[in-house]
Parts: sequence; structure tokens; C-alpha cells
Amino acid sequence: MPPFTKVLVANRGEIAVRIFRTLRELGIGTVAVYSEPDRDALHVAAADDAYLVGAGPAAESYLRGDRIIEAALRAGAEAIHPGYGFLAENADFARAVEDAGLVWIGPPPAAIAAMGSKIEARERMRSAGVPIVPGTTEVAASAAAALAAAAEIGFPVAIKASAGGGGKGLKVASSPDEVERAFEAAGREGEAYFADASVYVERYLEDPRHVEVQILADEHGNVVHLGERDCTIQRRHQKLVEETPSPAVNAELRERIGRIAVQAAAAAGYRSAGTVEGLLATDGAYYFLEMNTRVQVEHTVTEAVTGIDIVREQVLIAAGEPLSMAQDDVRLRGHAIECRINAEDAGNGFLPSPGVITAYREPGGIGVRVDSGLRAGDLISDLYDPLVAKLVVHDVDRERARLRMLRALEEFVIEGPATLIGFHRALLESPCFVEGGTCRGVVESPELAQRAHELEQQLSHWKTTIAAQSDGSLGTNVRTLSIELDGRRHEVRLNSPVPPWAELARRHRERRKGLSGAATDAVVSPMQGTVLEVEVGEGDVIDAGRVICVVEAMKMENEITAHRSGVVSELAVVAGQQVGHGQLICVIREEQDA
Repeated sequence: MPPFTKVLVANRGEIAVRIFRTLRELGIGTVAVYSEPDRDALHVAAADDAYLVGAGPAAESYLRGDRIIEAALRAGAEAIHPGYGFLAENADFARAVEDAGLVWIGPPPAAIAAMGSKIEARERMRSAGVPIVPGTTEVAASAAAALAAAAEIGFPVAIKASAGGGGKGLKVASSPDEVERAFEAAGREGEAYFADASVYVERYLEDPRHVEVQILADEHGNVVHLGERDCTIQRRHQKLVEETPSPAVNAELRERIGRIAVQAAAAAGYRSAGTVEGLLATDGAYYFLEMNTRVQVEHTVTEAVTGIDIVREQVLIAAGEPLSMAQDDVRLRGHAIECRINAEDAGNGFLPSPGVITAYREPGGIGVRVDSGLRAGDLISDLYDPLVAKLVVHDVDRERARLRMLRALEEFVIEGPATLIGFHRALLESPCFVEGGTCRGVVESPELAQRAHELEQQLSHWKTTIAAQSDGSLGTNVRTLSIELDGRRHEVRLNSPVPPWAELARRHRERRKGLSGAATDAVVSPMQGTVLEVEVGEGDVIDAGRVICVVEAMKMENEITAHRSGVVSELAVVAGQQVGHGQLICVIREEQDA
């Protein structure tokens, strides 16, 4: 008998599709929720049943816990799986699910609350003897308090939102004059993303490795760890590439950090799947960083090397069953790498690149896995995060996994918006990655961006074929067929009506072209989003590189900076305003012209 008859997944995109697959294998009925723009999304089609929960913005749909619970009750679901993001680490939502008589497929609300506060988590771990990054274990009530703490800890420091995670609410101050800005930005992101503006201060470790440990815990007192993941390669403190095992972790260190993770789970009173994140310093010291009380994006690489379905374990634990393995049963076989294929432009500061996917084809072959929630014709909305797909490979060792990933990346076809496929190809070819280094200073370098651009121009056979099948023009789509006549192969080009999304794609391309043609004095928004803060005023004399405003798009804050020195004029935005791609922010004139 399946542990549940029907489960609702309170999420969207690739993680919803991935959870549905495991639920179907368990013989459990599936229920999706969706926002108005997601009516035709893949995760909706993948479920047995689906319910509309609101408008496009997450605050009006995927963050409406009351509507999600109502949908679960209407559908006759017995449990809710939150996936990651949105409400996955919201203790109040978890309690509301349980109060409604439903099963929460996740950790106890008390554990979520304790670990959701980074300050409380640090204090709890310190008391339990778990090593933490040096810093405060209380809230910095003001910028002055943060400055005093930073002076005592020593620069550089990280100013972090207590409720932060996924790189949100983390700002680095390298000197005293950067503290106030970092304090305000961290608090603003904490409030915007987690409804908690409290921040604390800790030492910012120079060039550490980000090494985390996957744990599973049941209600019978069993806790195991599934080895470590190395998530060091990031941009803006958000992960891009994950692998297991870590190139920097040997068997002795693996055992030590595994013990720390199990100890941390016990200190939190944990149940379900979770991840203990840590920093491995250059001197070999390992520090607890935070605990993520959910399934993570990168759980896939751990599944590849252990053969354990982590989502399956979550479901069975929630049903009251004991873990299906003991620590001695966990074996790590081979090496796995995950590349996050985001709709971002690596050559333009990793700015989000929403738009219509005009062609899409996934790579295949032995040891290749793709988790995605999108298809050709789908719109990557600027309302949600820019993840298009997760590309995962597995092989007997790291070098063979690296080569397999390069092959898979070359075969992966995503046309329309800019993506990180070329970036990942350039990164995995770089000496720092080949050597298993941290790639500090390389990830966001102009040289790597240029190499990524070159690789994107070198279309493989696979991409040439897809491009021939769909040229994105308005009049017709061109499709190439191969036929044989009297033993000879011929290629025939067919003209067919365009799909309904071609006009959307054309408009998106035109908007992107419009940006490049903007007047040299003008500063325009490179994306659609919301202005969070304006940091200059009309008539201000500024230098090149000065931050003009901060625009939030696709769940990321983006600093819009001055491309030249001069005087600010025609300032056209205010905080809280919605801006479109290519919309005027201000004009920067030479001082004599002002």
C-alpha cells in the first residue's frame, strides 16, 4: 500500500515535476498548484489534478499558503510537499498544514523555525559544540552596531539576514565605509524575501570552499549522512555548479564533517531531509554555516552517487516509516556534477534573460540526467527565478564526469533567451576547474565571459540542426527533413506556419536590440523588474561605476551603475516603481553640458 493516496506539491517548475515522478513511482496521486501565467506550464500537465491559486506574482499565488491548503483539501490530498523556495522553509505554513489535518512532508515546524533564524541556529550549534564561523550570535540593531561588531571581528565581514538563504540577504563589507550600505541592503533583502529584516555579522572567510552535507533523519531517532557536496562555484553568493564528492575532501575529513552534520541535526531535533552547509577554510578548519530545512536544488548529485531517492525518503519519513538504510549502507560510487542552466547573460553581469524558448532539446546518453520544467514555446517569466534546467552527469571519476558534462552541454539546445550553457562549457574547460580549484576571480571574469560567447557561436551539429528546423522568422518556420531516393540521401526544406509563440519571441528580440541602440548618455534598465532603491538625485555629480539604483528581477537584486562620469539629469524612476526592459533610468551628461 502507498503511504498516501494523494499529495499536493506546493511549487512549480522542475522541482514540482521531479517530485511528481517519485510520487507516481510510489503509486501516489499528484496535485499541482499554479498561477495564472503558469496555466499551460509543464508541471501542471504532469500532475493528475491542478488548482489555480492566484495571479502571477508569487505573493499572490505560490506564497498564498491559505489558498494552497484550501486546494489540498478540495483535491482530497492527504499531504503537502513544499519542494524548495516559496513556502518550503516557512514554519507558520508548516504549522498551518498540520492544523488543517494534513501531513507536512518536511521537518518539524519547530526545527524549521530554529534553523530559519541564522542567529538562533548559530547559538544552538555553538552550545552543542558544533564549530561556527566567528562572529555575533545576536541581532545587529543598527548600522552603528554592525560597524562596532565588524571592528571587533576584523574586516572583511559578512553582514547577513538572519532569515536569509540562497545568497539572499548576504552582503560583504571590506572596509568601515561599506558597512552601512551592506547593513541596509542585507536588511532590505531579508525583509523582502523572508519578512525579517534582522541581520548579524560574522567573519568573511577569504576563498573558502562551500562544502555541505546531506542528512536524512526519521522520527525513530535514526540519522544518516549521504556524504558531502561541493558548491564553491557561485556568482553573487548563489550556486552555479555542484559536485560530489568534493575535490578537497578526503575520507578522514568526510567522516569528520559527516559527524558534525549528524550532530547538528540532533541539536535541531530534526526529521526529514536536510542539508548542513559549511565553509572549509584554507587552513582545513570546517565551520557550520547554516542548515537548510528542505530538499535542495543540488540533491540530484547525491542521488547519482548513492542511488538513494531523497524525495522518496522524505515521503516515507513523513508517513512515519524508518529510514531504509543505516550509515554503513551508504556507499559513494563515482563522481557527479550538476550545472544550473539559468536564463542569464554571463557576458552582461549574469543579468536575468526572460523570454520565450523557441527551440529546446535535452542531451541524453548513459549517466546524463536533466531536471526541467520547460519546453519549446514556454515563456521564462521574470516573475520567478531564472532556472531553466538542471543538467547532471555521473561517471566513475571526476575527470570522466567533467568530459561527460562537456559533451552533454554541447548537445543541450535552448534557443531564445540567453542561458549559461556557454558559460558552463567555458568554466569546465578552464584550468582552475580541471584542477579542482575554487575558481576564485574566474567565474565572473571578462575572460571567461568572452570564452563563453565564443563557444556559443561555435554551434554544434545538434544546434545547427535545431536552428534549421526553426529560424524564428515571422512568415514561416523552416524545417529540414532527410529522405532517401534510390539509395541516395536528400535534404528537403519545408515551409510551415509559425507556432503561436513566434510573435512573442520576435518582440523579445526587438526589445533586446533596442537596448543596444540606446543613446550613449542614457542609462536604461537591462531587465524588467521593480526599483528597490534610488541612490542618486537630480543634479548629482557622479563617477563611472556609481550605483544609480537597485532593480529586483527574477528574485535577484541588480545594481544599475553609471557607465560614465557626469551629472545626473532626467531621473525617471523612484523606489517601488515597475520598470521595463530598456526603460530610461536617467541621463548622465558631461558637466559642461548640464
